Amino acid sequence: MKRSLYLLLLILQSCATAKLSRYHRDLPQIQKFHSNQTDKAYIQKSEYGIWELYAEGNPLERGLHQGAITDSIYRYQEEVFFQKVQELVPGKTRQWILRKFLSWYNRKLPKHIIDEYKEEIYGIAQYSSAEYNYIAPPFPRAMYLHAAHDIGHALQDLALVGCTSFASRNEEGELLLGRNFDFYAGDEFAKNKILSFIKPEKGYAYASYAWPGMLGVVSGMNEEGLTITLNAGKSNIPLKAKTPVSLLAKEILQYASNHQEALEIARKRKLFVSESLMIGSLKDNDVILLEISPKRMSIYRVEQSQTLLCTNHFQSKTFLKDRRNKRQIEESHSLHRYERLQELITPSMTVEKAAHILRDRGDKLGNGNDKAINHLLAHHAVIFEPGKKRIWVSTPPYNLGTFLAYDLEEVFSKKEVVVKTRISADPFLFSEAYAEYEEYRKTSKIIENAIRTSVLLEKTFFDAYIALNPELWHVYYLVGQYYEARNDKVTARHYYTTALEKELPSLKIEKEIKKRL
Repeated sequence: MKRSLYLLLLILQSCATAKLSRYHRDLPQIQKFHSNQTDKAYIQKSEYGIWELYAEGNPLERGLHQGAITDSIYRYQEEVFFQKVQELVPGKTRQWILRKFLSWYNRKLPKHIIDEYKEEIYGIAQYSSAEYNYIAPPFPRAMYLHAAHDIGHALQDLALVGCTSFASRNEEGELLLGRNFDFYAGDEFAKNKILSFIKPEKGYAYASYAWPGMLGVVSGMNEEGLTITLNAGKSNIPLKAKTPVSLLAKEILQYASNHQEALEIARKRKLFVSESLMIGSLKDNDVILLEISPKRMSIYRVEQSQTLLCTNHFQSKTFLKDRRNKRQIEESHSLHRYERLQELITPSMTVEKAAHILRDRGDKLGNGNDKAINHLLAHHAVIFEPGKKRIWVSTPPYNLGTFLAYDLEEVFSKKEVVVKTRISADPFLFSEAYAEYEEYRKTSKIIENAIRTSVLLEKTFFDAYIALNPELWHVYYLVGQYYEARNDKVTARHYYTTALEKELPSLKIEKEIKKRL
């Protein structure tokens, strides 16, 4: 049976590779650049540790220039991502099956990516590391990476925790939007963050905040004051990859100046995951949620309201009775974060208030609880002021560092990326509680390793560990797992019972603990 599976995967993979190879032959042969600054692009690192990038030109030029100026950090990003995959899927046989399956699963991916973005991805792929050619050649591999969020979401139902977004208005009645992007693929993956200012040959110039090698958009605003953020929803499992949602968001930012134009673009594309796109429009002076599943699309707006909130469940009538969406509301932490937003949102929003909301860690949840708006794992946070054409981005760690503001009109007119103003770092960052949280994370890894390797740890070690984050359910659950692994069922039962008494992030976790009991 296993041998037949391997043979089937090899046949499917060879068919998929042939299709990608035919497309690859049609692309131009190019000369690589070897510089961290070209006539159409440059990159610099701010004093706060984020990379600031400017690039312009046609699609191939944009890809090549971005590849040239991000060369080393792009390769590093590939390395840490694939190391994370190896950690999640241990064993050479399982990794081999995964590679063959993904090659087949992505066989029609190029058909769902517009030619312009294929050229741009092809350009940056020239700077990929040859070390990972065993997974796929550089160009298909770069396309896979742009669909990584979607593939993981579809196959494993991984929203990788969950994002929180909101739109409100300031004292002048102008839109103000904020979001946490809670995508976590390891500390090393989150190490390098890039704020990109892209001026394409066609369409509108835009700003996007993500990571090296990511040409799609997860959080961004264009020069017309159109903003977009992504929030994962509950998905079914499709049979093949289609348009990566980050590339749909990129297309909307590049070619839409209002809601109607954004909708026209979205209707042309087919996603393979469920996603809420919060789209703010300066021209419409309004914000909508574009709720998309692999089979349906719906628009949700709040009439005559000052606020629109979004976590990780759909809100429109189209999806109210959807089985998966109902499960998401009932079993996940999405509804809790939504209700917490309702408590915190106030009239006459300011960027300072928005930053405070995005940094909210909840009451008596324990630091790092997924029920919190800020569960201390966010890749980044952003705040948009469309009326001022201003984007604010968080700096590390998580979303706790200083928020930096950039003026899009100034950047694109002068080709200079300069910080205009700042919001101070969260005071929590300098507290003893924060230091204890970081120590809790390090110690958790020691315990996880001890469970795998049967290393003996003393009770005093666990007492000190629990004291680092005493309100968080996870500390008791992990200690319970340690004692269960050592067949000390009485002690394990004590810690599992204590974990159940804490604020649990989801019904899924509650069921998991009760199953162990």
